[in-house]
Amino acid sequence: MSLIPKTIQIFLPGGDPRGIRVAEITTRIVQAIEIPRSLLSDFLKMPESSQVGVYFLFGQGEARDEPRVYVGQTGELRQRLSTHHQKKEFWDRAVVVISRTHSLTQTHALFLEWYCLQAARSAARYSDENGNAGSKPHTPAPLEADCLEIYDTAHTLLSTLGYPLFDPVVSPAARPEEREVFYCKASEADGRGLYTSDGFVVLQGSSGRKDVVPSFADTSHMAVRQSLLDSGVMEVMGDRVVFTKDHLFRSPSGAAIVLMGRSANGWVDWKNAAGQTLDSLKRQSVSE
Repeated sequence: MSLIPKTIQIFLPGGDPRGIRVAEITTRIVQAIEIPRSLLSDFLKMPESSQVGVYFLFGQGEARDEPRVYVGQTGELRQRLSTHHQKKEFWDRAVVVISRTHSLTQTHALFLEWYCLQAARSAARYSDENGNAGSKPHTPAPLEADCLEIYDTAHTLLSTLGYPLFDPVVSPAARPEEREVFYCKASEADGRGLYTSDGFVVLQGSSGRKDVVPSFADTSHMAVRQSLLDSGVMEVMGDRVVFTKDHLFRSPSGAAIVLMGRSANGWVDWKNAAGQTLDSLKRQSVSE
């Protein structure tokens, strides 16, 4: 995604900001249309539903920290989304990517489906429901160049609509020495993390005690911890639990609680190398 200033327009066909939303960069021909599953029938009446398109079905796992996606393409969105409405249970919102000038072809769509799935798996922010990723389809060089431009626009529009599917939880643009790392050492934890615009990221290799305090056992945070263990984001190694990949939490406290296996105030428990708390650096500094 190119990081240059952009103007994005979002149109609400039904006037509801949580309903169908049509997003576009005003100087480009690509549109992304977000459709709540409950309003799918309304979208199927729109002329855009008859187009060639790439689509994304979004939903959640049993734990709310488990976003899921299915990436697909079709020569007619109306028929394909109707089929998924009947046969796929997990999703609650779809985003379709089309061309305002009807210039998207099946060749474009096949390449974009493959490319978007590779990018989503590389970012590893969502678990995908696709199974086999397939192989790169044959695409003439001029069409592939078109596809990469369409992907760049779709990347921006999906993120704007609230689906950072192609964005790793830790931006590769920032060099390791430029990152402000915070540490959690209480309760025998050995955690490292980053405070980001999306939330708090616990970094791969962070660890905590396997055992939790009794009062933690029946909490929602224990359910999250167990879900991360079941999915392989955390693994039991001896008497420790270890993060096998970077993982994004909605808050610093949620990250600290899951890491330590007890109640915690993450704003105080996460500290930089000089011992300054996240609270003093990121909350109190704003107040001052």
